[in-house]
Amino acid sequence: MFAKAFRVKSKTAIKGSDRRKLRADAAAAFPAIRTDQVSELVPGKEEINLVKLYAHRGDAVTVYMSGSNPILFELEKNLYPTVYTLWSYPDLLPTFTTWPLVLEKMVGGADLMLPGLVVPPAGLPQVQKGDLCAIALVGSRAPVAIGIASMSTVEMLASGLKGRGFSVLHTYQDHLWRSGDKSSPPSIAPLTLDPPDLSEETGSIQADCTLLGGMRQLTLEGMEEENGEFHQICGEKPLSQASEEPSVSIQTPNPTDSGTLQEQMDELLKRCFLHALKCRVKKADLPLLTSTFLGSQMFSCCPEGQLLDIKKSSYKKLSKFLQQMQQEQIIQVKELSKGVESIVAVDWKHPRITSFVIPEPSPTSQTVQEGSREQPYHPPDIKSLYCVPASMTLLFQESGHKKGNFLQGSEVRTVVIDYIKKNDLVDADNKNLVKLDPILCDCILEKNEQHTVMKLPWDHLLTRSLWSGIWRSMDSTHAQWLPFSSSDARPALLSLLPLVPRTACKSRSRETRSTTLAGCCLLV
Repeated sequence: MFAKAFRVKSKTAIKGSDRRKLRADAAAAFPAIRTDQVSELVPGKEEINLVKLYAHRGDAVTVYMSGSNPILFELEKNLYPTVYTLWSYPDLLPTFTTWPLVLEKMVGGADLMLPGLVVPPAGLPQVQKGDLCAIALVGSRAPVAIGIASMSTVEMLASGLKGRGFSVLHTYQDHLWRSGDKSSPPSIAPLTLDPPDLSEETGSIQADCTLLGGMRQLTLEGMEEENGEFHQICGEKPLSQASEEPSVSIQTPNPTDSGTLQEQMDELLKRCFLHALKCRVKKADLPLLTSTFLGSQMFSCCPEGQLLDIKKSSYKKLSKFLQQMQQEQIIQVKELSKGVESIVAVDWKHPRITSFVIPEPSPTSQTVQEGSREQPYHPPDIKSLYCVPASMTLLFQESGHKKGNFLQGSEVRTVVIDYIKKNDLVDADNKNLVKLDPILCDCILEKNEQHTVMKLPWDHLLTRSLWSGIWRSMDSTHAQWLPFSSSDARPALLSLLPLVPRTACKSRSRETRSTTLAGCCLLV
């Protein structure tokens, strides 16, 4: 509830009558508290403030502050203690135990699932559905969270400790805790109790859970689900038992396993990166947006049966991974604007790229394609084309293109680069600058710049001024390649000029109407 910042509506000091009512409500809400403890919790002389606030989900909450710490909060006319209060009175609520790694997940707003519980030798506390409970960590009795039980203890054991256990309301390190003095939980030794008689049925269930308790790990809301069942993280199981339960994913809770999965994802990320640079990206494609490089190039290089997920790697973000590749001098990345990066250069002679071996297609996919009688489905390929206008004929005529020819964006780049090299427009003193001749000035610059700008850098020329000038003058269209049939490999080029819908009446009564699309023609 307090995983995100809340909004304070008002803050006032409570009166004497409100103080007495608060004591009565606390005594009724927490039967385990003694009368003297109620007087300590709600003192008679110290100032107590009533803070009304709205949680990030819009819930109206009333918080009682004693000194600098919140001691109680009220939600929907129900009174709940804070972790500051539970640290002073650890036996105020029935306490369940979980692992330390679970805490950061609960602070983020996740509920506690039953596989995350640690079953002590004395068994689980006896609670009913809807009871308020405290949650502590292994090795300490100091509560770090409070929540409402989603089922009774008997139902928890009958379910085999599967499913949602507690709806978490407040945790240590959340924003309600931050409104206090931000002190750490005290060290409270756990109670030592004798285990119950294991001859009873419930005792045997608790004993079985105890054997698995030390090996359980957190299963929280928001983690992976498969076939409607949560992955249960347990200890080692016999192979025969694992094969009988195919819907349950058995994982080893050893923390080194997550590191191994992370290393595997790092290796897959680098493999797709090198594969894309070696086979997919050409020099004429640069500069290339990093988002386009990931979606169109790297994902297509992912091996069959594997899923590339950067969030599961050690880099977490594509920008961090590309920065590492830039440090290794494989690529050069430049930030065009805030949050928008582009690959402007690639060292194709780098040892990492030259030594990379392109993987062969898997035998399974080859067998499927060879054995199938029908060709696999080929989706339409839609690309942007640009029509050469009359004003730019001089720029494109040296490459053999005439007025009205359609070119792709990469072809336009190639034509411009070849034109610059053939006319020796690269500055002799600075290779990063390009001299602008009259033809380029007419295509690139505005009228007020043609007498002031004489040279431009390559990156500025290609990414900003050049393309904004050329593509502003060239008419944009789209092309769609559609295969005629599985036996005919020749594609049909469907040129989609700007479509103009027109509605016309074909009868005198004006009841029959037809809509036509102007600008659609078929070119073979």
